[in-house]
Amino acid sequence: MSTSETTARLAVGDKAPEFTLTDAAGNSLSLSDYRGKKTIVYFYPAASTPGCTKQACDFRDSIESLKSLGYQVLGISPDKVSKLEKFVANESLNFPTLSDEDHAVAEAYGAWGEKKNYGRVYEGLIRSTIVVDEEGNVALAQYNVRAAGHVAKLRRDLGIDPK
Repeated sequence: MSTSETTARLAVGDKAPEFTLTDAAGNSLSLSDYRGKKTIVYFYPAASTPGCTKQACDFRDSIESLKSLGYQVLGISPDKVSKLEKFVANESLNFPTLSDEDHAVAEAYGAWGEKKNYGRVYEGLIRSTIVVDEEGNVALAQYNVRAAGHVAKLRRDLGIDPK
């Protein structure tokens, strides 16, 4: 993919691309493992950075209420498994974090493309959240989300009251 291209974004009703990735513990995990459950798949640029830590801890602190509403959470980044292992341990994360080093899954989900930061243009991970329904279809697709306050906004957008 050229640096001027942005991958196609998913839309509500699209079939969520299947994937199998390695989690922080070294286990293989697939989207199909979550069939029959509502699954929040969120993409973040880099473990242990301020924004990504804030967002991950927000999901960590909300996981029980999300699960009580039938939602599972999967975090995906281009980090190596060893970095994710430290991130999970340091932040006591209670949901799977998955390594997408070649960013193939991020590309399939439209979460990889051109970014601009302080006038610099480069290709990278676009902070994004895709909610997949029980049948494996996209129920909600959000791109360029903010790390701070994202879970509360996601809950509002899903029509579930913040708890």
